[in-house]
Amino acid sequence: MRPVLALVGRPNVGKSTLFNRLTRSRDALVADFPGLTRDRKYGTGILGNKDYLVIDTGGLSGEDEGIDEYMANQTWAAVEEADVLLFLVDGVEGLSAADELVAHRLRQTGKTVYLLINKTDRVDPDQAASEFYHLGFSATFKIAAAHNKGIVGMIETVLAEFPEPDDSIAPEEDD
Repeated sequence: MRPVLALVGRPNVGKSTLFNRLTRSRDALVADFPGLTRDRKYGTGILGNKDYLVIDTGGLSGEDEGIDEYMANQTWAAVEEADVLLFLVDGVEGLSAADELVAHRLRQTGKTVYLLINKTDRVDPDQAASEFYHLGFSATFKIAAAHNKGIVGMIETVLAEFPEPDDSIAPEEDD
């Protein structure tokens, strides 16, 4: 069974850009304004002999009405489906109250959460990361999804926790 990874975070932190990198596609629309992604979007990524399913989600704004409530419900449905959660934050904007709320809810799921500090190509990566360490996630990556920086190392680490596919098992034939 292939791993399922959900991309979660505030609006405009780079979830759709990362989705496109991981799936080697342009299936997710990307723009410089929040709220473009509203529904869950599914795509397949491949690294070596491992394939995985990626779920792009709309941003969690903290609002509980209208389209924001709909997007939040879609995001939490993706969290339920996922084996691993990739929590994206914006290294340029820094830590926000919304990031802290999302982090708290993600910890409550009991699932493995990787903190991805995005847009570190535009700031000092270590300084940007220092702001997020108190969120308490041990697995933290500094990435720049728009420039494909840090993506391969991150996905290799994420997929390492899943067993290698066993090609020696032949499917049973129907008689």
